[in-house]
Amino acid sequence: MPAPIFRMRDVSKVYHVGDLEVVALRDVSLELYAGEFVVLLGPSGSGKSTLLNLLGGLDTPTKGQVDYLDHDLSEGGDEKLTAFRREHVGFVFQFYNLIPSLTARENVALVTDIAAAPLDPGEALTLVGLGARLDHFPSQLSGGEQQRVAIARAVAKRPHVLLCDEPTGALDYETGVVVLEVIEQINRELGTATAVITHNAPIAEMADRVVTLHDGLIQGVRRPERRVRAMDLRW
Repeated sequence: MPAPIFRMRDVSKVYHVGDLEVVALRDVSLELYAGEFVVLLGPSGSGKSTLLNLLGGLDTPTKGQVDYLDHDLSEGGDEKLTAFRREHVGFVFQFYNLIPSLTARENVALVTDIAAAPLDPGEALTLVGLGARLDHFPSQLSGGEQQRVAIARAVAKRPHVLLCDEPTGALDYETGVVVLEVIEQINRELGTATAVITHNAPIAEMADRVVTLHDGLIQGVRRPERRVRAMDLRW
């Protein structure tokens, strides 16, 4: 196996809500590799989003260590983590977070304007099948098209890592498959390490590896017998 790009070692995350202590992750250890497609599977409250936030530098662990190559994300201050996210990570969330008053092209340009060596916004949108919709506003796009704009925005800065939190959660089956096909394409063609959160078990069959979480613990890691294409999924 190649050297991992991410290493998590005995990571715990505890949140405090008033006097209440909420343990989101408990002594989690995990490695992720360049170019692989990983699905984080589990019910709501299992710790999936917390794990993804730690990988993406959106949060830091209460205990343990998170490394990305030679970056120690456990000790990163705001400036260091901001630089890490800007240079290395693309995020796709369940809700698209597009600016309504900007066109698809302009929404993507928000990222490319601050990236070191970005794709052209039009090129990124063409990559996700929206080359004919560059100058449309979000209100003129379907939910699936808006999510594809969000993916184009995430990949336009050529990230090494793509982190997706329930990217099909707000979509119907047919639209969800289209969005998963785009994420799959990014992973296969650009070699971007990809982690996708879902509670939808059939989506896990797209993965190189499936990490199952429950109650803040990793309950299992498995490799599907064969990686199923998005178009062949049924749920």
